[in-house]
Amino acid sequence: MAKKFIRRLPVLLLMLALPVAAQAADSHDAASKQAATASAHAGMALGAADLKTAHTHLHHVINCLVGPSGKGFDADAGNPCQGMGQGAIVDARGDAAAESRLHSALLRAEHGVKATTLDGAHADAQQALDNLQAK
Repeated sequence: MAKKFIRRLPVLLLMLALPVAAQAADSHDAASKQAATASAHAGMALGAADLKTAHTHLHHVINCLVGPSGKGFDADAGNPCQGMGQGAIVDARGDAAAESRLHSALLRAEHGVKATTLDGAHADAQQALDNLQAK
């Protein structure tokens, strides 16, 4: 009986590991989708013709990065990443390079929503976009 168990142990371990690996892959895909959506909205903020529109798209960037349970999430601003995951930063957990890049983009977007000029908002949107597109 002990021999059978020992022979089957690798198979058992593999069966236990597969769901964990699949979940990690799903989180990575979710983080990538949310970061891509945040990037698109940073681009929209960069191209905005007025400050209000720039602020709206920068809020979308923040919402996609932090997720609905995250600090700074503003449901009133809209959530273009709804149903994609828990927020790009949350879903990127464990990937230090991605987390760093996403946090940098978040800081720029947060700064941009406080901008009092369109040029200021555009500058922050550009920096957020650069961070989101960096690899």
